[in-house]
Amino acid sequence: MNNAMVKSECENIPEQYFYFINCSDMEKDLCDMEMKYIFGHIPNEKYIFTKLNIEASRSAFIKHKISIIYSSDNIKSIVDYIEYKKLAYNDFKVNYIKSDHGDIDYNKRLDAMKNIGFVIKGYPDIHNPKINLAITKINNRYIFGEYEKNDLSWQRFDKMPHSYSNGLSLKMARAIINIAVEHNLDSKVVDPCCGIGTIVLEGLDLGIDIIGLEISKQIAHNARNNIEFFGYDRDIIQCGDMHNIKEKYDIAIVDIPYGIFSPITYEEQLEIIKTSRKIADKVILISFEDMDKELIDEEFKVIDKGTIVKNRFTRYITICN
Repeated sequence: MNNAMVKSECENIPEQYFYFINCSDMEKDLCDMEMKYIFGHIPNEKYIFTKLNIEASRSAFIKHKISIIYSSDNIKSIVDYIEYKKLAYNDFKVNYIKSDHGDIDYNKRLDAMKNIGFVIKGYPDIHNPKINLAITKINNRYIFGEYEKNDLSWQRFDKMPHSYSNGLSLKMARAIINIAVEHNLDSKVVDPCCGIGTIVLEGLDLGIDIIGLEISKQIAHNARNNIEFFGYDRDIIQCGDMHNIKEKYDIAIVDIPYGIFSPITYEEQLEIIKTSRKIADKVILISFEDMDKELIDEEFKVIDKGTIVKNRFTRYITICN
């Protein structure tokens, strides 16, 4: 392939980033909803091509990310492009990312990594690379670029000192934070029924300006211990009644208490919804039953809905403003 052909083919790539998505069938509804609010659409397959640059570890459902350098229907074109651009890295490693969409066999994967690594200028470091590169094949096209794997750092919250069996899982909490803030990581967020603080922890990990409130003194104490355990200021969570909140927030994430686990009346649930209307412009309501009527009665506009399943219980996620 001559230089003009290489340059022409490269400039014809419309997307800059490629993501592998990984979720179970039970998680699919939540994953689809999160992808919709991060990337702007629900993927038809377990991968996404996009112009949006999102950190691989932002979502628990993103497994791999490739910042695309070059794409072609054959490895030789990629090798030619690397030579044409005099691509150079020090302490690099070339990885092959397997896919379920027209992948190649083991020996061809090894050849692809070897041929690409051989023409990159600089010194490889297989054991402690400073830069990871990757090649993968999706259907009939190879994709090559800088590689980022989900570091799974959010899983450290599994070691929180206090937990409840009915609490949101880490994946659920992280997805809900992403659904809530979308692309505005500068949003000011409140979790006024924060329980042991799982959503607050996930928000803090993503750099969100978030606080938590919990009416139960013992649960609030446990939540404060949880976030302090991971190096955050325990005062981010306060013991108090959400009905006394005076400040206005961009977003309230409200995991509404329910009679199965917490003593609460229907009237008290209605008061929580009413107060949510006052303290935030946008509300993400998590509930054990559909509460559209109650939200609409308080003059909320229901924007979107989804479900999550844990321990045989279905919870509704309702986005409203």
